[in-house]
Amino acid sequence: MQRGIEGDFYNTLTKDDAVPISNPEHPGWLEICIDIDPVAHESVSAFLFDLGCTGIVSEDLQGHSLKAYLPFQKNPEHTRKRISVFLRKLNEIFPEIPSPELTLTETEDQDWNRNWRRFFHADRVTPNLMIVPAWEPMPEAVDGHVIRIDPGPAFGTGQHATTRMCLEAMEKIHFSKTWTMLDVGTGSGILATYGAKLGANKILAIDIDPEALRWAERNIQINDLSEFINLSNTPLEQVKGTFSVLTANLILGQILKLFHRFSHLLRPSGWLILSGILKDQVEEVKGTLNEYRFREIEILYQEDWACMIAKKR
Repeated sequence: MQRGIEGDFYNTLTKDDAVPISNPEHPGWLEICIDIDPVAHESVSAFLFDLGCTGIVSEDLQGHSLKAYLPFQKNPEHTRKRISVFLRKLNEIFPEIPSPELTLTETEDQDWNRNWRRFFHADRVTPNLMIVPAWEPMPEAVDGHVIRIDPGPAFGTGQHATTRMCLEAMEKIHFSKTWTMLDVGTGSGILATYGAKLGANKILAIDIDPEALRWAERNIQINDLSEFINLSNTPLEQVKGTFSVLTANLILGQILKLFHRFSHLLRPSGWLILSGILKDQVEEVKGTLNEYRFREIEILYQEDWACMIAKKR
């Protein structure tokens, strides 16, 4: 699916825009902890949400563990078996990663609506950009740009290495006087929002997840940028037109699968920013760049991740 790589923490909201709150009658939660290589985090997160988890948290951005919270059930062993079967199948897709470790723990009810927010505070991402949570007051004096974000269940708060590198990469591009942008798998809309802050005349931000689009719309409105950014659930294969800049913070498999469309949708001399790539996957992406006649400009590295900046020949 066209979805951002994996966020710094994840939280799923109920239909009325609020996550479960503390309830003395609530039977509690089953905490699911899975220690697994980051390359599989998005697949695991999607499975856990489908399982019924109301929140997924990655507290240590340099670690491999994901914690998910499922309303307590009478037979937790049934849940363990379902997850174990999924993880075994996942090893067939990612044979190169170590076997994941699974731990289940019963825990008391908590107010997840407030607790997850302790992981996200105002953050200077680059010397020219500060990310401020929507629920925190705006700093009185800030040099450079400010983006206010309420991530909701979407990916992209600016804390994860892949998002930070994409934002930094956008600052390195030499824009023409008028330029356009396509953000593939927009998630929270943070890259599209920064594109508008940097002066893009027209931005198309796509995601096939309606929940992500709903929160991206909220973030775009918070930053008063609705007139510059068009949100859409159109699959990449059906997107029309060409763009000056294309950003894609995905995972390797999605990037390789969609690369022919990236090339088709970028104008001559257009800029391509790719992340969600692990360091040891860079050489494979380099080969694809050459195949589609892209010139590598720069590669950024943070933690286990890489971000590639390329230009269409």
